[in-house]
Amino acid sequence: MNLKQLSQLLDLSQTTISRALNGYPEVNEKTRLRVLEAAQSHGYKPNSNARKLATGKAGSIGYVLPVGRNVDLDPHFVEFLSGLGEHALSHEIDLSLTPAPYERETEAYGRIAASRSVDGVYLSSMRNDDQRIALMKKLGVPFLAHGRALKPADGYAFMDIDNEGAFHDATRLLLQLGHRRLAFINGDTDFSFAVHRLNGVKRAMTAFGLTPDALVAHSAAMNEENGYNLTMSLFAGCDASTRPTGILSASMFTTLGIVRALNQLGLRMPDDVSVISHDDVFPFLKPESFSVQQTTTRSSIRAAGARICARLVDIISGVEREPVQEIWPVELIVRASTGPAPAERKPVRSRSPQAAE
Repeated sequence: MNLKQLSQLLDLSQTTISRALNGYPEVNEKTRLRVLEAAQSHGYKPNSNARKLATGKAGSIGYVLPVGRNVDLDPHFVEFLSGLGEHALSHEIDLSLTPAPYERETEAYGRIAASRSVDGVYLSSMRNDDQRIALMKKLGVPFLAHGRALKPADGYAFMDIDNEGAFHDATRLLLQLGHRRLAFINGDTDFSFAVHRLNGVKRAMTAFGLTPDALVAHSAAMNEENGYNLTMSLFAGCDASTRPTGILSASMFTTLGIVRALNQLGLRMPDDVSVISHDDVFPFLKPESFSVQQTTTRSSIRAAGARICARLVDIISGVEREPVQEIWPVELIVRASTGPAPAERKPVRSRSPQAAE
């Protein structure tokens, strides 16, 4: 059945049917459900070109995909895209990826706006002073940010997690356990999420009367190799009285390298070093799968992908009219990789044979 036949069957205009199928708010709920039921029972699948003509919408959301020699395929992005894609599929929305190197990103967004090939775009990997926000407003392209820039701080819609709160709570746990020599293997601080996380660590240390210079912090891409190399450098030339007793990790992938380095150094978790990682609930890398189960700050990046898709559709259709700024809380899940600082741990006294009798 085509759109014209469905229109005749329901005695509705083709435009009304297209708008009902695409969730436009001006179509009342009773009519929308009637159209959906008829489309499903008669096997109607909207033709994308016809839908574009009838509604003025492409039925697609876009993303400018960074490419180049220095760009790695980020597992976080793959998991995010899975959540976004699942939601898009369930609502018959297409995804459009436009590859571009960083230095030609502005051109890519300009082509998207000129071609009207998508109804809106989402931004990710938000930078500290993110120029894309002003660019999207200038181009008149509906958009939603996954994450938030330090500048500008408001005036645009975003969905983010509470990165500062997550790492504040993680640091506070280590401090409550008696750790005073901390190290933080962070993500790249050119991106705002890493700055928020560092601020959370420093805020917790200040509350415990520690100065921020007591923290050893490194900033790097979040992968296993950087986790390994930075951990080896942290412990180079250190003895038990000067080495870190607590490590905060920005990613489970970084933690793979941290654990490899600790094993090579002969250090045990949590007896010698406590470790807390940020975990995005990866189905292929679980905190419980490590030889020592990892304490984590937990959030689902797949669920974030689905939420970004749902909100972007609402922005495009006019359901969300104001720039809503949404921040998700992050759970702290305590497992076996954290324990009291070595100096705080009481030795276990063995019972003598006489006492046993």
